[in-house]
Amino acid sequence: MLVSVVIPCYNSEKTIETVADLCMEAFAGWEEYECEMVLVNDFSKDGTFDAIRRVTEKYPNVTGVNLARNFGQHAAIMAGLQYVKGEIVVGMDDDLQNRPDQIRVLLDKLEEGPDVVFGCYKKRQHSAFKNFTGAISQFLLFRLVDRPKDVEMSSFWAARRYVIDEIKNYRGNDTFIQLLFARTTRNLADVEVEHYKREYGESNYTFRKSVKLFMSFMDYSTIPLQLATWFGVLFSITGFVAAVIVLIRKLIDPSVQVGWSSQMCLTLIVAGIIFLMLGIIGDYVGKVIMTISNSPQYVIRETIGQEPQAEKSSENAGKEGAGTSEKSVDKLL
Repeated sequence: MLVSVVIPCYNSEKTIETVADLCMEAFAGWEEYECEMVLVNDFSKDGTFDAIRRVTEKYPNVTGVNLARNFGQHAAIMAGLQYVKGEIVVGMDDDLQNRPDQIRVLLDKLEEGPDVVFGCYKKRQHSAFKNFTGAISQFLLFRLVDRPKDVEMSSFWAARRYVIDEIKNYRGNDTFIQLLFARTTRNLADVEVEHYKREYGESNYTFRKSVKLFMSFMDYSTIPLQLATWFGVLFSITGFVAAVIVLIRKLIDPSVQVGWSSQMCLTLIVAGIIFLMLGIIGDYVGKVIMTISNSPQYVIRETIGQEPQAEKSSENAGKEGAGTSEKSVDKLL
């Protein structure tokens, strides 16, 4: 069975060749599996693409993809998915915190029946700050997005081909691979794997990038808009109750000054109605945006290595808005 390993690469000049070597070594010991690799350079600032070029020269089953600018990790994965040929697709990081020999743990779990398997870590080898922000993100995503509550998602995963083919049809601009899995199938599972310390450099996810990635969940959920509606209802009820209380107090004691109280009641009522209307309008706008969002997810500058079978479909996807390649840009011009 052919397994496609897709790795988004950013400033990984010192690690990506080691990752490729370890991956080839691991699959050489698994007779029932063979692998191909798709390495996507997300416009790195160092010599990452030169390292990818060396890997493609060393291994004939490796494809290198070079993006025209930095689109982010999840968009880079989406670009790589256009080139996979395997019945199973594995996604992992480029920093050696995921080791290729752990892929077998995901594959074994996948044989039990799930459509997608995530590697959950016994202990995350991140900084205290990143562990803290990651815990907050997991907590909020559990409650704001329609996803299985008993499955821990991560950037280390394995998925069946039919799931990948469905995800490739996504046309939104803010790609969040894990949430696309949850949208496609409920047959998800996780399995415990090792998480290793970073050997070189620091995480490329700055606080700003982390917040931007987290906020992309709004493409997959209308709950924030619904919250605006509920806040409107709450404020309106509060305003009406306060108005009744002020009226009763005035009837009981005519000497009570009601100017400030009555103004606050009016403000609460009006603000509540405004929030209610904004929530309703926002719900409709959110559904329209989720339907027609059509900005390119990625632009492919060049590919190296074996000729990708999905090159034609990648060009078509670019014309439809999911992504584009250099060839399709020339045609459009």
